Amino acid sequence: MASTLFTQRHSPYKGKSVGAYSSFNLALHVGDDSEAVERNRFSLSRDVGPSVYMNQVHGNSVVIVDSHVIAQPTADALVTQEANVALVVLVADCIPLLLWDNKESCIAAAHVGRRGLTNGITSNVLEIMRIMGARDIQASIGPSICGACYEVGDDVFQEVVDLFPLAQCKSHRGGRSLDLSKALEAHLLADGVEVVARGGCTNEDENYFSYRRDGHTGRQAGVIWL
Repeated sequence: MASTLFTQRHSPYKGKSVGAYSSFNLALHVGDDSEAVERNRFSLSRDVGPSVYMNQVHGNSVVIVDSHVIAQPTADALVTQEANVALVVLVADCIPLLLWDNKESCIAAAHVGRRGLTNGITSNVLEIMRIMGARDIQASIGPSICGACYEVGDDVFQEVVDLFPLAQCKSHRGGRSLDLSKALEAHLLADGVEVVARGGCTNEDENYFSYRRDGHTGRQAGVIWL
């Protein structure tokens, strides 16, 4: 059975990051002290085992993790059949999507932001999982910015809702906004994937890092392992 975890900025670990990154920041690319981040990552690895992080670029590339994978591949999704490795996706408003096959043929972690959703990252991951033998896929949609908080300009709004009509939403202020997790859930269900959990809003809950709320901030993680 696959195990999953969504970290928060303070608990369940005693993080070493301070200031805007307080305290359990797991990202090396946001300006935090690298030693503090490595200590945070070490704390996580003691629970989940050796972990693979990504250089995330808001694209649709998927990397299969095996014994030959590089330390931090450039991709926005990881898939593995290995039982001794944890897959990690870092976020601060985007969706951390965790996927697994009930017969334990493979697991996946994906970074699904606005561009990832429209670029087809989810479909790419599901295709690879099925090639690897997955037949009964389930998903957990982690904490991300909610529709009422994710107000966008007209061009961005139209680009997304043309492909995912269910993303259409109104913000707290009445402006055009996007509910990416709702659109993602509908997309997964239509592709035969059962969504077993959906997290809350990172912008509204200060237990999470949020780029929209804070700008200069850290990253929490979605983690999955066999």
